[in-house]
Amino acid sequence: MTTSVAWLAPICALIGMAVAGYLGSWVLKQDPGPEKMNSISIKIQKGAKAFLVSEYKMLAVFVAVVAVVMAFALSPWTAAAFITGGVLSACAGYAGMHVATRANTRTAHAATESVARALNVSFKSGLTMGLCVASFALFGLSLWLILLVFGNINMVDVMHEHVGMVEGFATGASAVALFARVGGGIYTKAADVGADLVGKVEAGIPEDDPRNPATIADNVGDNVGDVAGMGADLFESYTGSIIAPTILAVTFGSLGYFTGIDLTWAVVVPVVIAACGIITSIIGLFAVRTKEGASLHAALNRGTYVAAALEICAIFAIFFVWSTTTTAAQPLWLFGSVICGLVAGMLIGKTTEYFCSDEYKPVHRIAAASDTGAATNIIQGLSTGMLSTIIPILLVAFAIIGAYFFGNLAFPGVDSSNGGIAVGLFGVALAATGMLSNTAITIGVDAYGPVADNAGGIAEMAGLPEEVRERTDSLDAVGNTTAAIAKGFAIASAGLAAISLFVSYQATMHHAFPEFSLTLTNPLIIAGIFIGAMVPFMFAALTMGAVSEAAHAMVEEVRRQFREIEGIMEYKAEPEYDKCVSISTSAALRKMLLPGLLAVIIPIVIGCFNPEMLGGFLAGAVATGMLLAIFMSNAGGAWDNAKKYIEKGSHGGKGSEAHKAAVVGDTVGDPFKDTSGPSMNILINLMTIVALTFSPLFIAIQRLV
Repeated sequence: MTTSVAWLAPICALIGMAVAGYLGSWVLKQDPGPEKMNSISIKIQKGAKAFLVSEYKMLAVFVAVVAVVMAFALSPWTAAAFITGGVLSACAGYAGMHVATRANTRTAHAATESVARALNVSFKSGLTMGLCVASFALFGLSLWLILLVFGNINMVDVMHEHVGMVEGFATGASAVALFARVGGGIYTKAADVGADLVGKVEAGIPEDDPRNPATIADNVGDNVGDVAGMGADLFESYTGSIIAPTILAVTFGSLGYFTGIDLTWAVVVPVVIAACGIITSIIGLFAVRTKEGASLHAALNRGTYVAAALEICAIFAIFFVWSTTTTAAQPLWLFGSVICGLVAGMLIGKTTEYFCSDEYKPVHRIAAASDTGAATNIIQGLSTGMLSTIIPILLVAFAIIGAYFFGNLAFPGVDSSNGGIAVGLFGVALAATGMLSNTAITIGVDAYGPVADNAGGIAEMAGLPEEVRERTDSLDAVGNTTAAIAKGFAIASAGLAAISLFVSYQATMHHAFPEFSLTLTNPLIIAGIFIGAMVPFMFAALTMGAVSEAAHAMVEEVRRQFREIEGIMEYKAEPEYDKCVSISTSAALRKMLLPGLLAVIIPIVIGCFNPEMLGGFLAGAVATGMLLAIFMSNAGGAWDNAKKYIEKGSHGGKGSEAHKAAVVGDTVGDPFKDTSGPSMNILINLMTIVALTFSPLFIAIQRLV
């Protein structure tokens, strides 16, 4: 009877898809504005589509090769799940971007009427993306679990074998996410740097001025990086947060550690929590509304808070039903574990808002530092990013301790060597599920930002009145903060999910080799920790370097056009936008391969050599990866909003020396917040799930030697 509850997941996912379809069609029915605006939007649409098609062709080859390897080294089912996860991630990103690239001109036209109408259009476009991501992920994952795991609920060993096959789905989602985030990030930041440094600083024209050759590439980048790339990012985080507790429950169940809890409920409850999150996110949509002059941030927060409050009620109902249908445990205590994750996620969002919003002191300090030049701006931004890691890491630590504590309370008096520890760790995994349970509206609040940013660019290029640009800029400024908040959720949940997957890996290897132990007296484990700690830095270096090289080519191309094409500055000649688009596209596709391949290959190589060393490697990578992710994402967000704070009139306003210094700081922060930083959480999740997915291969090799 309990497993039938799991069908709520695909049903709610289908509801989410239907609502996403309705919202998308509503957005597309809105007035796109005059032909001049629409023609600019069409250029952005074509550029974004061309890049995604090229990127997906390369990813198709990668997915096919890895699937063949999985089919022979693991199982055909694992390979099929891997393909499904990758394809659904790509489909969700494409669907969301299709609407976003058409919502930009509609948002700009709506802004001629009011900021409230512009918010309505852009947010519904964002929520279309959010519902596509959450619904596609839950639909695919839940069907695989129903097919291979839930149907064998009374055969624990079979479940353990089959859940390893479903891990392929999460691996496919993570692999595609890493390439999409890195590729999109390189694309958008190469264009952004070219538009800023040459357009703003050297030529003294606005970033979105039609005379700026990089402006179309920049607007395309907003979509392929901050919509499609971000969607793939949250797709994999969301998938990991759902499957991690199920894997942990099945693994511990196969070891006999879950003797005091109803295993049927334990493996089903994560997908049910996620199903409720889709419905509460849909309801939260109706709370997002504003009036002219009212706080845009308050309107978006209201939708998030309403969805969170409803989700808490839904989760309590789930665990209450669990507690009344079984006498094997006290699952109401596990409700506390989920709430630890949800509350920590909300507080991390508020912390991120404090460090990145132009309403608070950290951003004001960076703006003030700009008065004395770019160097002090960068120093203050680095300091702000480093300080911003403290509270989120402490919150994650408290969430882990709290979730573990509540899990243990389900087993008062139980020997801590088995049931108590097992369910405590299961509680930690559920905390990650709780943190990302409202992923749909979290993405909706994030993805509206690039639409607003594009709308501002179209307003500038189409020569709309100044008040229209002010309205789109107000939407964009809030969007920068909400984007940083979404990254905070993704990073924190990735850490919690990675811990759960890491524990599952340890338990799986211990099940195969009772002598398997991760102790600091083993030099191979120590070596693994140091190598794992190094990999995020190497990854950041590769992705930052890729942006630098691509941006260099972009800067030279923009300078060439200003120098050689007569009449650009006088509006007598149109820049060669397509050449800038081509530079970003080719650079992104070339430079995304190495970082993505290393993330897959390194853990497999180390695991084949020594599984214990791989355990140390994962521990080091998760710790430094989380810190780097928070530091880079928040520093970049703070630099960006410091620039916008000055552009509003502070410290001399646009064109001042402080503004020029802030543009340089923002240029440094761009790859921090949109390329390297948000890719870190995918990196640690991908390496952990790869280790767990390929654990049968590692076991087979160790038995041979």
